[in-house]
Amino acid sequence: MSHSPEQHEPTFPAYGSYREAGRITALLRKETVGGMLLVGAAIIAIIWANSPWADAYAALRDFEIGYEPWHLRLSLGTWASDGLLAIFFFLVGLELKREFVEGDLRSFRSAIVPITAAAGGVLVPALIYTAIAAQRPELHHGWAIPTATDIAFAVAVLAIIGSHLPPALRIFLLTLAVVDDLLAISIIAIFYTERIEIVPLLLALAVIALYAVVAQRFRRFFSRRAAAAWCILLPVGAVAWALMHASGIHATIAGVLLGFAIPVLHRKSLRDEAAGAPGLAEEFEHRFRPISAGFAVPVFAFLAAGVPLGGVDGLREAFTHPLTYAIIIALVGGKPIGILASTWLTTKVLRARLDPELRWIDMVGVGLLAGIGFTVSLLVAELTFAPEAPEHDIAKVAILSASVIAAVLASLLLGSRNRRYRRIALRDSVDADDDGIPDVYQSAG
Repeated sequence: MSHSPEQHEPTFPAYGSYREAGRITALLRKETVGGMLLVGAAIIAIIWANSPWADAYAALRDFEIGYEPWHLRLSLGTWASDGLLAIFFFLVGLELKREFVEGDLRSFRSAIVPITAAAGGVLVPALIYTAIAAQRPELHHGWAIPTATDIAFAVAVLAIIGSHLPPALRIFLLTLAVVDDLLAISIIAIFYTERIEIVPLLLALAVIALYAVVAQRFRRFFSRRAAAAWCILLPVGAVAWALMHASGIHATIAGVLLGFAIPVLHRKSLRDEAAGAPGLAEEFEHRFRPISAGFAVPVFAFLAAGVPLGGVDGLREAFTHPLTYAIIIALVGGKPIGILASTWLTTKVLRARLDPELRWIDMVGVGLLAGIGFTVSLLVAELTFAPEAPEHDIAKVAILSASVIAAVLASLLLGSRNRRYRRIALRDSVDADDDGIPDVYQSAG
């Protein structure tokens, strides 16, 4: 039987990706609440930091607690960025592992498009920032600030405005954001580590290896008994985090590695399927996502986003500073350009194609959503500029402004697209086969 050349072209998302549509949609629904809490916490912080009680906010953020002999006497702001964000990055590592094992990143043909899109979405903003800040040497080290995408914020916006957008668009955004976070994590580990203590680093890696062995060997035990994971795996993970912190590498990297250590099964055993037992990775995601979305990330946003604006004069200074232009243009303009250009180039060079129901205008919307660089961008800004430097607060003003602009533009564009996709969404909801794939996709595949 002959096949047309078009039938052999790789597609992202692959038609098999629609098996994941239910899981991805459920994830986006959860992130909606987390995104609202994230935005609410940031708004409260900004209002408090610019109120007559601003000193109380600063005192709370700078209050130190912890065990000094272990070099863990840190301010609450540092505990949030180094400690609480480790929970967020644990879930990032977990999601990455699942994507590589059972998701769209398991195949080169389906993974190459979002990977190159994420790479373009990192490279182009960095180049734009560097070009604008070229004449200011003190700003050069901030090139990584506009390279990150905030998963929680971006998917929350998409979930709120995109009830009728096709699953392919949602899967693409989530996969893109996950790869983007992997790149951001790598940048933090490589370029924002001033010193490395070899002994604590080796000990941290050894403890993470022990964590992986225990999690793999007793995965069913931990899946069935939630208390066992809290009593055994959590203390081991905390030791790994403390050792990574002592090594000089940003402690959130430990969260990513611990997430990667959780076993993910490509196919469940027939016995597990019959019993309806979830895998350990799925179980941990179910347990920890509410903690991350409902507590860890909002608390970090609350302690990081409280920027004293200094009234009209302060805003005037911030919005005339080249750092602000560099960050806003790189996030709002650079992200869509990088993602769109790299995706187009990949489809031409590798003869890949997007899902038939997606249009390039949809990819512009995804690029704008990727320009929401809230959480990780704030983290990189804190790593880049000293708290007493004026650029520290200016960078945060720019990040907050860029995230709001990107969210509004994406909402306007994808909101209009959402209405056009209502008919497609109705068609997708009709009769599905036993494997859960809608007829329209199966016939197309």
